[in-house]
Amino acid sequence: MTDNATRLDHVVLWVRDPVSAADFYEKAVGLEPLRLPEFAAGKASFPSVRLNAETIFDLMPLTMAEHMSMVPGAAESAGHPVNHVCLSLREGDFDALRTRLEERSVPVSDFSYDSFGARGPAKRSFYFRDPDGNVFEARHYE
Repeated sequence: MTDNATRLDHVVLWVRDPVSAADFYEKAVGLEPLRLPEFAAGKASFPSVRLNAETIFDLMPLTMAEHMSMVPGAAESAGHPVNHVCLSLREGDFDALRTRLEERSVPVSDFSYDSFGARGPAKRSFYFRDPDGNVFEARHYE
């Protein structure tokens, strides 16, 4: 039986250099890059990174903005990232992420405690930016 529950499939992030962005997400955030060889060979318009089995982040080159015509004004979203994307992690993965970011001198915020989210109050959370200015929150619940 197919599970057709509503899920988050992907988030598109505007980036200046998709290969560098994929490297950041792989090495600093710990996500698996997808379609890099195809992108490098010109066979894919953009690479992605896998958040989990069901969700990816597409790393859309800013140069693609002029081709965004699916709704009026879509091209104007380039360079205007969403406020932030929140990653919910296990506690050990949360701590490992913060360590990797700090090792790479990526600025991170102080911890917040009991911030409300999809699963109630999170024990701890913090914020960081990717090299293109996209803001992420990382949190754990248990």
